[in-house]
Amino acid sequence: MQMTHKKKKTAMPEQHPGKRKNNFDEVALGYTKEQAMEEAERCLNCKKPACVKGCPVNVRIPEFIALIKEGDFMGAAEEILKTNNLPAICGRVCPQEDQCEKMCILSKKGDSVAIGRLERFAADYYMANKPKSGNPKNPVKQKGNAPKVAVVGGGPAGLTAAADLAKCGYKVTVFEALHRMGGVLVYGIPEFRLPKRLVKQEIDALKDLGVEFMPNVVIGKTITIDELLKQGYQAVFIGTGAGLPKFMNIPGENLNGVYSANEYLTRVNLMGAYDFPKSDTPIIRGGKVAVVGGGNVAMDAARCALRLGAEKVYIVYRRSEGEMPARKEEVQHAKEEGIIFKVLTNPVEILGKDGWVTGIKCIRTKLGQQDESGRGRPIPIEGSEFVLDVDVVIMAIGTDPNPLIAKTTSGIDVQPWGGIIVDQETGQTSRKGVYAGGDAVTGAATVIQAMGAGKKAARAIDKYLKQKK
Repeated sequence: MQMTHKKKKTAMPEQHPGKRKNNFDEVALGYTKEQAMEEAERCLNCKKPACVKGCPVNVRIPEFIALIKEGDFMGAAEEILKTNNLPAICGRVCPQEDQCEKMCILSKKGDSVAIGRLERFAADYYMANKPKSGNPKNPVKQKGNAPKVAVVGGGPAGLTAAADLAKCGYKVTVFEALHRMGGVLVYGIPEFRLPKRLVKQEIDALKDLGVEFMPNVVIGKTITIDELLKQGYQAVFIGTGAGLPKFMNIPGENLNGVYSANEYLTRVNLMGAYDFPKSDTPIIRGGKVAVVGGGNVAMDAARCALRLGAEKVYIVYRRSEGEMPARKEEVQHAKEEGIIFKVLTNPVEILGKDGWVTGIKCIRTKLGQQDESGRGRPIPIEGSEFVLDVDVVIMAIGTDPNPLIAKTTSGIDVQPWGGIIVDQETGQTSRKGVYAGGDAVTGAATVIQAMGAGKKAARAIDKYLKQKK
């Protein structure tokens, strides 16, 4: 007879808020072996695991957790790697609470199994203990005459598609516009949530699969997709993400001290502003900062600003906290660190003097009937305007796909807002042999959803090339 299961998840050790708000070290410290095994014991090993259906890449969750229960941590990681090539990343940044953990049967009467934390533990253990040459159990050899596939974009969608195609024996080249691979994993997500050494390690594992990486190549400028196809690439996957920032189009957005969250986070993460003075990347430090938005990107920008020495950091969000799209964990961490939340508040103007930001004028709102997002529509309250004295404003209200690919590639159909139109089952675009997935198709979404799209497209490309042959 099974023991009664704990209703609460095993707590994750964390840096104390008072300490962590002054450094960029990882906040969550990870499970010990004992904590991982204790949490794994909570899994019921369901015969029909709904958790797997909730995972966009269909990780065999009960199987890897069962191996952790037995203390076979390497085996658990190898089980995950059968379907997920980036487990250390996913274990940290995926919204498991809205995916696999939401489907866990234990969540009906208590906490779900901490699937994400266990995935992180297994992946970290594997990285620390695997042979230096990679995973010898899964060698991949591309034949000399294997078809060539081009992957455009070195973010989660592109890396996943590249790994799966390499495992099928294709010669895969990933073209990335930036000088480092990883996409949003390196430019968007801060060090304290996702250490960049882990991203590098997981990308290095793809090199073991035979994937070739070409940084500093802007497809549509350096070379076009049409030219890639002429050069002998048999298929192309577009995973260029959504890097075009949105603005509110309110007065004052052109003042010095106004950043898009993309620019701000890129300066901090990719260009190393967090590691000052080792890096001399210019960025405004200190002062008072307002971050407009309520998603994970807004939380990341606000928490970075705090660590860069800001006196006060505000989250300015037009709806209530309950409508925030950010993960609850990120909101909680931000609050613990002293971020000030101004909810039901909408900016109407950015104020300035001599070309520099001096404040942000806001109006209070109330929630009306639901809009197309399923949330209450924010309605301005007449006469409720007020001013926040700030030196920096960071706009974190979303992003769209960059139009460069569509403009420079013949026969690619796009949505009016810029998303590439694809077949939902295969990821194929309107151009034969050209596939797309991730944020370039859906607009800004999650890392794991992009990875799921990359896997789907890889399967379709494999089928297409075999039929073509």
